[in-house]
Order: sequence, then C-alpha cells, then structure tokens
Amino acid sequence: MDNISIARDSRSSVRTSLRRIETPSHNDLENSVFSEYWRFFRTFLRRPATVGSVTPSSRSLARAAVEGCGLATANTVIELGPGTGVFTREILRHIGLSALFIALELEGEHVREIRRKFPRVHVYHDSAENIRQALLKHGRKKADCVISALPWGTMGFKLQDRILQSIFSSLRSEGMFTTFAYAQTLLLPTGRHFRKRLESHFAEVTLSPIVWRNFPPAFVYRCR
Repeated sequence: MDNISIARDSRSSVRTSLRRIETPSHNDLENSVFSEYWRFFRTFLRRPATVGSVTPSSRSLARAAVEGCGLATANTVIELGPGTGVFTREILRHIGLSALFIALELEGEHVREIRRKFPRVHVYHDSAENIRQALLKHGRKKADCVISALPWGTMGFKLQDRILQSIFSSLRSEGMFTTFAYAQTLLLPTGRHFRKRLESHFAEVTLSPIVWRNFPPAFVYRCR
C-alpha cells in the first residue's frame, strides 16, 4: 500500500470516529442526564402537585436519605415516589442480594422507566397509601426501611396523615423511615404540620444537616 492510500485510510478513520462522537446513538440520548431531567420536568408541567419540584433530587440528597438505614442487612425495603430513579439507584448500591425491594409510584411514565432501568425492583403503579397491599403480594407484612421522595409540602393535611399511617403500620418496630423536605418548607403551615405528625407517630425524629448540593436545598428526616 502506497503512502497516499495510507493517508486516505487514516483520514477516513478519523472522519468516522468524529461522526461517532458528534452523533450519539438513540440509546445514549435516552440514558443521558438531560433526558432524565427532561422527563422529570415534563411530569412537573403535567402534574406539579405530585412532583413538587422542577428538577429531580441530587445524588448528594439520595446519599443523605439512605444514611443510617441499615440497608446492607435489611430484608425488605420500600421506596415511595422513585421518580426518575435517583434514590432507587442509591438504594440498590447498598442493599443485599437477597433483599426485597418494592417501589410505589403514581406517574405511569416513571413506572415504565424504573422497570426498564432497574429490573430488580418490584415497581407498582399505586399510591403510597397502599404499602401493606404491596407487601402482602410478596408474603411480607412489615418492612425494615421505608425511604420516601414524596412532595409532602404540596399535600393536604388529610393526605399526609393517610400516607404516614400507611408507613407507620408497615414498618417493623425497629424499622426506619426517611424522607426529605425542602429547607423553606419549615416555614410553611404544611411543613410545620408534617413535622408534628412525624413526632406523633415516631418516638425519635431527627433532621440531617441541610444538603446544599440539591436544588432547592433540602434536609432529611430520620424517624424511628
């Protein structure tokens, strides 16, 4: 092969490589962070009361939410409102291989996406009020841990109470419930009511430091 042919082949290989870089595949786009944010924002526009924010939670908040839950030794874990799967992914990093992982989600698009991305998770298109029914489908009565990403600040008092009762009645006596709230909700009536309701259900309610690497900044309630 002469030098001219080698040069042509080299230029062709470079052009092919550049096209691959500049034109990502459909699967790459589907799995991108932008795609995840867009799906979340689209859901917010459609049903803002069930989402509560224009962006998904950060991984920093997800790490704070699972801290101290004892996921490595848990037999049964419940996630409420997995959304695009930020908390789901963090939970899967910590639970054991034999643990049962159930998620309840109201948005059909999020349900399909969680099932596609995390086939290990048993995802139900259902309300957080129905935790016991989901547990019974797997022959379980109680969970070791319930981790929630529900938008408590946008809920009415009665709905808050029904979901909290569902959580409390589904936890083992030594189990833990964690959820987050945006920092500004501490000043709102629904936020103050929610904290009082937590304290009426659980013997111990603690707050994490504010997670600034989240938009909006948030903190985690840890309840036993």
